[in-house]
Amino acid sequence: MIVKERTLKMVQLAMFTAIILLLAFTPLGYLKLSLGLSVTLIGLPVIIGSITIGPVGGAILGAVFGLTSFAQAFGPDALGVILLGENPIGLFITCLIPRILMGWLTGLIFKILKKIDKSNFISYALTNLIGSLLNTVLFLASLMIFFYDILIRLNVVEVSGNINPFVLAAVLGGFNALAEALVCLIIGTTVSKAIDAFMVKA
Repeated sequence: MIVKERTLKMVQLAMFTAIILLLAFTPLGYLKLSLGLSVTLIGLPVIIGSITIGPVGGAILGAVFGLTSFAQAFGPDALGVILLGENPIGLFITCLIPRILMGWLTGLIFKILKKIDKSNFISYALTNLIGSLLNTVLFLASLMIFFYDILIRLNVVEVSGNINPFVLAAVLGGFNALAEALVCLIIGTTVSKAIDAFMVKA
């Protein structure tokens, strides 16, 4: 039974890794909304994987997400190219560590909530929501640590006068963070609950 469970988790890990790579290097990873908003879907398989595989699997998937994010700085992401030139080590840390922590913490949070929530629905929904917000908060925190002065100098957002890191992070996150959280809440809850139910039956 243990061998079978490990095999299923390895298959899931490979499947989610493939999905992350597909989303990261194709237009499928970005959902275009009205008003010029673009929501990234790449964090979704990390969150779902964290729930269904566990914290370690979530950390591995987060690392894959982070590496694909860093790879974008070598061409597709204009801002990433600039930041890479300014501080490559800082950019590598910013792309990788927050995503690893997001996957790991999301898995831990789900394990805790599942023990409390007897219906299980709240634990799935809340974990997906928290996972999405963790991704945004941890990434923006690292971005402010390494690139606050550079972002101000580049004037990546319209700001006037001195603006503190917290306000700048909020401006950069903006509505996109809320949109991504909503997508994760709806899609992530449905998919992760379905996969977990399949795992139980298997």
